[in-house]
Amino acid sequence: MTTPEAPPQALSGITVVCLSAMGPAPFACMLLGDLGARVIRIDRPNGGEPLTGLRAEDDPRTRGHRSIGIDLRGDQGRALLLRLLEQADVFIEGMRPGAAERLRLGPADLRAVNPRLVYGRATGWGQTGPRALQAGHDINYAGLAGAVFPLGPPDAAPQPPLNLLADFGGGGAYLALGVLAALLQRGETGRGQIVDAAMVDGVASLTAMLHGMLAGGVWRDRRGDNLLDGAAPFYRTYGTSDGGFMAVGALEPQFYAQLLGLLGLAPADWPQHDRARWPEQQRALAALFASRTRAEWEAVFDGSDACVTPVLSLAEAAASAELRERGTYVEWGGIPQPAPAPRLSGSAVVERDRAGWCRHTDEILAELGLTGAEIAELRDGEIVA
Repeated sequence: MTTPEAPPQALSGITVVCLSAMGPAPFACMLLGDLGARVIRIDRPNGGEPLTGLRAEDDPRTRGHRSIGIDLRGDQGRALLLRLLEQADVFIEGMRPGAAERLRLGPADLRAVNPRLVYGRATGWGQTGPRALQAGHDINYAGLAGAVFPLGPPDAAPQPPLNLLADFGGGGAYLALGVLAALLQRGETGRGQIVDAAMVDGVASLTAMLHGMLAGGVWRDRRGDNLLDGAAPFYRTYGTSDGGFMAVGALEPQFYAQLLGLLGLAPADWPQHDRARWPEQQRALAALFASRTRAEWEAVFDGSDACVTPVLSLAEAAASAELRERGTYVEWGGIPQPAPAPRLSGSAVVERDRAGWCRHTDEILAELGLTGAEIAELRDGEIVA
């Protein structure tokens, strides 16, 4: 298979084939593609717009991908996918347990064709367990894993963490990590393996430090009553006079001292860890921050180690001159988006186009050796789109 020339990257030469999906699978493919892997996405010929309404061509998670539409319900479509996988390194699917097997595309089916294939499976509840076949979304997986309960004020319901915790943190990132580990081990064994990336498992893993704090008696299993959940006046957000917000994270004593100094507060009157005084300190700081605009507070804390920064919206962050200078955000194909992360010193960041629905079908089929007439026949038979 040939792809456009690109500078060598960490995963150059690795081919990833993935089934079109929501949530963690495309995010994992974005991470692998950002590191240089060739990603081919299999779209359903009759697929519609996803639940989010986000078109593939607008989604940064499709950058660097190529897409082909194949109907996998019949033998001809399945045969095309198997031809793709003969020389691939990774296959990723995000269906419910058993669905791939019913299509005869389960691990045993595909690894019989290519024993070196790493088979990545992204699910909410895992391949096994009492909820394995149940539906769910980020809030369900994170909620059951214990990661939603601590979020929000103590006198209100827990707040949904968008879909960052399970879909992307505990799902896609852990799936990509598992794929990389399996590729490394394949270098020793010569064989691929199955990566079972369950979002509930990944989110639980993200809470490891909190469980350590709970076991050590420095975390209370109550919302809004701990060092990092907004109870501490020196680790929370405060509103400003213009409707903005500032994030205060002065945990260490030296940073807390700078916070007090820049606010003009006497350290003797502001003991940091007197929990009985935290509520009144919160109220006093809230009134103080509400007396100036966000820009004014930015100027006060600029260049200091008080750990006070503005809270930016998504659009503000993407447009931030500071983050643009760092290269944290880029604008590729007219859409502001986060740049590839993490950065590798020997692997250049490469701008890649996003892949719309079924965009590269003819190109990929031609690379498999099919003639124009054969491609037209598959198209007429609605095997490909």
